[in-house]
Amino acid sequence: MKTVLLIEDDMALRENTAELLELSDYNVITSPNGKIGIAKAKIEKPDIIVCDIMMPEVDGYGVLEALSFDVTTCQIPFIFLSAKTEHKEIRKGMNMGADDYLTKPFEEEELVSAIESRLAKAKIIANVLEEQTKKTEQNQSEDELKSLHELKNFFDDHGETFTFKKGEFIFKEQEHSNKIYLILNGIVKSHKMDENGKELITALYKADDFLGFTSFVDHIPYQESATAVEDCTLVGISKNSLKEILEKSKHVSLELMELLTENLSEIKEQLLQMAYSSVRKKTAQTILQFAEILNKKPEESIKISRNDLASVAGIATESLIRTLSSFKKDGLIEIEGRNIKILDLAGLQLIE
Repeated sequence: MKTVLLIEDDMALRENTAELLELSDYNVITSPNGKIGIAKAKIEKPDIIVCDIMMPEVDGYGVLEALSFDVTTCQIPFIFLSAKTEHKEIRKGMNMGADDYLTKPFEEEELVSAIESRLAKAKIIANVLEEQTKKTEQNQSEDELKSLHELKNFFDDHGETFTFKKGEFIFKEQEHSNKIYLILNGIVKSHKMDENGKELITALYKADDFLGFTSFVDHIPYQESATAVEDCTLVGISKNSLKEILEKSKHVSLELMELLTENLSEIKEQLLQMAYSSVRKKTAQTILQFAEILNKKPEESIKISRNDLASVAGIATESLIRTLSSFKKDGLIEIEGRNIKILDLAGLQLIE
């Protein structure tokens, strides 16, 4: 049942009009003046308002104006009732946003017909707005990335492509950071220098890894350098673009947070290994780590500089070289120049 708010100061007319509307199957709320009518409209949110013009407190024009400026009532259909028949009065009401204008006295059928047509129009408009809202939400949903895999595809499709030769810097510590990268192929190391000028590799990145995270909010400088371990290709997008994507997609944000958390756990494990493991274990674990990052099978050679191995392991290059020699004597690895081939994978894994 639709609700009609009837604002009319003439008691007899108000009661008679309310009765005929109730007989036409409408729920009717009445108000004796404009001031009370405005308050009831904001509280009751009727489906349509029928309002006299000449009233005490606030006239019909004042009622329409007040409700037009309120977002909760501005869409309610509004019909004026008035004894005034001058064209300028009718035009004034319609220009203010009234949906219809009935002159007193009016026929019962005339009022009911006006209400029915205005409610029908309001429903049509509401349906159109609902459809537009659904389309907008659907378009937004289609634009929203659903997973980390789709985010990587976005990098690949829309990112700027960069190629680096082996040994080239991708970015340097303290440089302005405004891009996040995805590695398409190749290996990248991130590294810092200690106070003695010794390089310490902080992480290794392979194809399908992200690179360059500092802060999503501030364009703080890179806190470490990144260098190509081998020829590689990367794609990058601006931090602002990534921030906009993550603001739209909660799922991608959570997956990315989980990925970064896992990376932090791996770095923590590496730091614990560097701090407390023996030189032999550090060396063995580093060889295994490079084999995994480089996606090498045990029978395939790993071509990596001794300095990089020592840097990741956190030991002196001379200590690494001596340890590699002992591994070779024990039959754990084979060394040919810079190439290292794992001969006993289980043996390396068991070294303490």
